[in-house]
Amino acid sequence: MDLTGHRVAVLGVGRSGRAAARLAQRLGGDVTVYDSAGVEAFADMPEGIAIHPEATVETGNSCTADLVVISPGIATGGNFASAFAEGAGEFIGEVEFAGRVYEGTVVGITGTNGKTTTTELIERIMKASGRTCEACGNYGPPFADAVMVAEAPSAVALELSSFQLETIRDFRPNVAVWLNFSPDHMDRYTSVDDYRKAKLRIFENQGSGDCAVIRLGEDLPGVKAKQVTFSASEAGGDYALEGTSIVTEGARVLDLGTTRLRGLHNAENAMAAMATARAVGISVEVVAAALADYAPPVHRCELVRTLDGVEYINDSKATNLHALESALKSLDRPAVLIAGGKDKGLDYNGVLPLLAEKVSAIVLIGEISHSLGDVVSETVSTREAGSLEEAVEVARDLAVCGGTVLFSPGTSSFDMFSGYEARGDVFRDAVNNLK
Repeated sequence: MDLTGHRVAVLGVGRSGRAAARLAQRLGGDVTVYDSAGVEAFADMPEGIAIHPEATVETGNSCTADLVVISPGIATGGNFASAFAEGAGEFIGEVEFAGRVYEGTVVGITGTNGKTTTTELIERIMKASGRTCEACGNYGPPFADAVMVAEAPSAVALELSSFQLETIRDFRPNVAVWLNFSPDHMDRYTSVDDYRKAKLRIFENQGSGDCAVIRLGEDLPGVKAKQVTFSASEAGGDYALEGTSIVTEGARVLDLGTTRLRGLHNAENAMAAMATARAVGISVEVVAAALADYAPPVHRCELVRTLDGVEYINDSKATNLHALESALKSLDRPAVLIAGGKDKGLDYNGVLPLLAEKVSAIVLIGEISHSLGDVVSETVSTREAGSLEEAVEVARDLAVCGGTVLFSPGTSSFDMFSGYEARGDVFRDAVNNLK
């Protein structure tokens, strides 16, 4: 791909935008990065890349470019993006841009929950098979950075959000993984259907020679690739769970009891990774060896400590209701739940039966605490806390010996924290400071 003599506008000065700008420059483009942030946000921009801080809709209206590459954090339907799109020869996202340069095997992973764990598992299995592989995209380095190394990996495990999939055109993964779906990001999308349609784009350019690894019962229209199904809770998939063992074609191929993967959600992540590995010719034996000592990512059902007979679980990565439901289903001890955060417009009524079954009390935090309390208070006892540290203290007082304090917010963190990682770190520190 040669961009010599082409004007390239990159929207967004974050990780994805910077990676796209570096790639465009390497390909010979005349690159300018635009962002509404001040000049300080553009620190350490590579020499030769022009910057335009404090960009506005008016800036976009006056911009003409052969190619505009938008970062996933910028709403594609917003006025800012639309203004730049008007004068663009082509308007794409960073994943589409990098995909046009990369020549190796692409495994794309999407779903509302489980993407990061599955992406890590696939990278680990690929490397165990002797291939070079980079986990990238929505997790790890941006795709554009992964393709710019001196020797590009032979495969990428590419975690894909709906935001990234909105702006593909020709992007075609050799294997597309669909883990699950539940409402999320209703602060960006006008409807659940719009959110689902964005994610479904992962399949739209696949053909019969490609593979689609899909959770059983997802009812996905228009998938042209060969389908391989999995489920830890329903019978009939190509991969199923019997006890603690993953079963396919009548054979037990992996006992999860020999790994550190726990819960139905992690069983399905492992199934999806195994199905992907088989689709690219990797043996069951290599998969089993690769998963033997794998440790799941922090902030996802992470056991922080046991104090006075109470387990403290950090599930800060539960930024939506499906993740919260998965965490609740994995509980086998009486629980106090700490939940709440940013108001994303989600409907919590569907989780009430699980709360009644699994939770003795909820400690609520964040901007959603009052409205969420109104929804759940008739189902379970509620308390409010002004900070996460205070919530941990309150939960400690409410928990019983032999029980669990589960921090699974069910929404995002940006009302109080810079991200779920920072939120989880505060929870972990607060728990470890308990006496």
